[in-house]
Amino acid sequence: MRQQDDQFDLTMQPDLLRRGITLGGIAALAAPSIATAQAKPLIRIGVPTKTYFPTIIAETALRKKLFDKEGVQAEITIYRSGAEGFEALAAGAADLVYNSSSSVAAGLKKGVMARCVGNGGLGYFGWHLVVKPDSPIKSLKDLAGKKVGITSAGSGTDILARWAMADQKIEFTRVPLGGGGLVPNLLSGNIDATVLYSPLTYKLIQANQARSICDFGAQVPAHSTGAWIAHDKVIAGNPQGLQKTLNALYGGVGFLRNPANRAEAIKLIAEIDEIPDPIAAAELDGNIVKLSTTGEFKLEWMERALEMGMLIGMKNLAPASEIFTTKFKPVPTT
Repeated sequence: MRQQDDQFDLTMQPDLLRRGITLGGIAALAAPSIATAQAKPLIRIGVPTKTYFPTIIAETALRKKLFDKEGVQAEITIYRSGAEGFEALAAGAADLVYNSSSSVAAGLKKGVMARCVGNGGLGYFGWHLVVKPDSPIKSLKDLAGKKVGITSAGSGTDILARWAMADQKIEFTRVPLGGGGLVPNLLSGNIDATVLYSPLTYKLIQANQARSICDFGAQVPAHSTGAWIAHDKVIAGNPQGLQKTLNALYGGVGFLRNPANRAEAIKLIAEIDEIPDPIAAAELDGNIVKLSTTGEFKLEWMERALEMGMLIGMKNLAPASEIFTTKFKPVPTT
């Protein structure tokens, strides 16, 4: 298996969709000087792609005014992938991003001083490797020599594509397409298969536009698959703002998971991802209700995350004990 050691390119200029969130009637701008000028601390949050659960969580926290309740200004930027968001964190353009936990171990060895500050979940729930319904490909073995779509090198989709190759002892070409390019290129036949995350998986499968050949949530061993990640400068320089932001984000998780809020949660997911209610319900039941509500880390979860990384070719990783901090214990905002 070919080693990919350029997990992220610190010189890359992201082509992104930025949503400046105004809380308390004050425009939240990206310049660090604004954060000190305003009464509320500013946290710039990066999420990987629009239709992915970190975006749902952040948007829910916004719409339920949880950031406002915590007294923080939040600016959300939607990137094309988790790796691109991590590049923004490394470049100082974001304070808190969601990405694979193993990316921190690779980043530390490249001089990107960042840590996981809130655990996301222990499985790739709702993630599938899919093909077109009429594809002759029936199993992962059939992907040998084929073209498989991913968002970008170093992203969660890349990790799972590499896991599939390692698990099946096969080789295929990974094609980076960004989050918005996976489905169009699959449907047009430019690629043979793609790693897809929820709720896009549910959307395509329910519409009979895709067929799953691997459910990663069921097949990949449990580990910290992803986390909220902050730069050491933010951890040391704005711990109160970071704590309040995590409180709001996990408050968003708590609201969505609460059975009493099910009808509203489905409507929120449907609006945020611009999907029909049945797909939103599948996203809620198949993914969001399985996410961490506390952000808790355990060393063995992080060790397994790095083992996954090494299985798929990642090398020169920082020890698991160095990639996370237990300093922040989110108290979900209600």
